[in-house]
Amino acid sequence: MQTIVKKLRQYKPIAEIMECFREEEQVVFLDSSLQNDLGRFSIVGRKPYLTLKQDGVLSINGKPSEETFEDYMERYLYEHREENPTDLPMISGAVGYFTYDYGRRRGGTASRFDGQEDLLPEAMWSFFDHYLIEDHETKELYLAAGGHTCPAEEGIREMESLIAEPVKAVSSGTEKKAYITADCEKAEYLCAVEQMKRYIVEGDIYIANLTRQLTIWSEKEPYEVFQKLREINPSPFGGYCRFQDFQIVSASPERFLRMKHGQVETRPIKGTRKRGETKQEDDRLREELKNSGKDKSELLMIVDLERNDLSRVCENYTVKVPELFSIEEYATVFHLVSTVTGRLQKDKGVMDLICAAFPGGSITGAPKIRAMEIIDELEKGKRGLYTGSMGYITLDGCCDLNIVIRTLVYRDGRYHLGAGGGITCESEPEFEYEETCQKAKALVKALEL
Repeated sequence: MQTIVKKLRQYKPIAEIMECFREEEQVVFLDSSLQNDLGRFSIVGRKPYLTLKQDGVLSINGKPSEETFEDYMERYLYEHREENPTDLPMISGAVGYFTYDYGRRRGGTASRFDGQEDLLPEAMWSFFDHYLIEDHETKELYLAAGGHTCPAEEGIREMESLIAEPVKAVSSGTEKKAYITADCEKAEYLCAVEQMKRYIVEGDIYIANLTRQLTIWSEKEPYEVFQKLREINPSPFGGYCRFQDFQIVSASPERFLRMKHGQVETRPIKGTRKRGETKQEDDRLREELKNSGKDKSELLMIVDLERNDLSRVCENYTVKVPELFSIEEYATVFHLVSTVTGRLQKDKGVMDLICAAFPGGSITGAPKIRAMEIIDELEKGKRGLYTGSMGYITLDGCCDLNIVIRTLVYRDGRYHLGAGGGITCESEPEFEYEETCQKAKALVKALEL
């Protein structure tokens, strides 16, 4: 079955078009609202024909399977491989997520929270029949239909018809109050930082990420929050996913893995400063991060970990660090970022790459396994989707996945938000706590405006 791709004659931003589909039962929007070299494309997927859910066991379109998620996905991608003859990032494949706990469990790290009920399945990936892809650079919009839920030509015509209709955005335009509770209050977090520093001094680990979870009640609907968040805090790896029982609203700035035609890239973030109130303060904070020995040493340790992870599945001598300490600007923060690249071994596939590197080192620590054990000891509950990964896997074996940070999960009338940071022996507990507040700031603001 061959996917049909058509470029629309008349351009319309995909964020406007999404209004047509926002109420569909299952729809996803991988949104590059910050349009830079990282965020050139945005993608909407609709009308799933195959859904894989890992929730204790694998289910395929709701039916239990004895296969593992990894084996089934690898086999399906092989048996249904479809080349992408275009310059678009994807025209067919799956969009979905892995939770942090999926990676922890798969890596063999036990948890004292394993009996705790999960907020959402450990993994959910849907192969969508229809995709809309926007190229922000060329201002072009493409439609792709695979013919799984209806003939491909019919699917293209249906999307064209829906897009042609004028759409009025729905927004309340009124401020709402958000009520916040945390699983770890300030005094507890400060104590946990000190405990983690003791593990570092004793030689167990070099660095680890310490997270606290917020539960937020707000009257705002998830898509309304998403619209506001992309306005006040644009990001290259954001998105909105509407599933039957829950919604995901993300403004992630961090790429976990991209693989295209065998070329692999990961971009760990370590080091954060808030944006200043004035240009002078902004410049000072930027320079402070740029020259911070602590933040550079944090990032260097994670770069080394990521190099090791990629070396497990990449060809010898191809793993490089073309970019070590770069400063990236976002609406509320500066980040210190590195880039690690490699070339995948010819006998390896996208699932081999994901399994070798997940969870990402920037949100676990080094050494990874021991860091995850200490994280489990010091944090108050399961991380769930936070610090997991969301993105796409294509039928030609490519992928682009984020690290799930700056992200809300909505379920049963509540929003759930994680915020954390890297802890080293030089960490000051008060500063680390304030950094978690700063990282949650834009999301809380989106719930209130």
